[in-house]
Amino acid sequence: MEDTLTIKPIFNNYCDQVIDIVRTIQQVEFNLPITIDQQPDLKDIETNYHQGGGNFWGAFWGDELIGTIALINCGHNTGCVRKMFVKKEYRGRATGAAQQLLNVMLDYCRSKQIVHVYLGTVHQLKAAHRFYERNGFSAIEVDDLPDYFPLMKTDNMFFQLHLV
Repeated sequence: MEDTLTIKPIFNNYCDQVIDIVRTIQQVEFNLPITIDQQPDLKDIETNYHQGGGNFWGAFWGDELIGTIALINCGHNTGCVRKMFVKKEYRGRATGAAQQLLNVMLDYCRSKQIVHVYLGTVHQLKAAHRFYERNGFSAIEVDDLPDYFPLMKTDNMFFQLHLV
């Protein structure tokens, strides 16, 4: 297959590939003490993302899954971004994978009248913070999150975006 980037919704048949990407980036690349057992949502994408009105997308370079982004629909016209990861060798403007993943997710939010978008991350992921800020997200304190935001124990930095 030709080496081009495509973004499409993915389902449980991609769980193992998603887990491999997430584990490699969190544990190997960034040495974060986050285990897959602390992320059981990755073992059932359909129940944890699709069934609640959210979605889970994969970025493919040809046939290879190279990145992910997910959205939990929290109700209240609010979404929570999860699992935004792109393999190291596909990051940056050359492929535009991260930007295209985010754009697809934000277009989905607009189509579902989700106007408040939040995410949690960790302090170590500085390039990700800059990426979110370039895309209009602003850092907020944990106390500024809505009470229905599905907080993950490992997150220690938070961002918000209000779509118009």
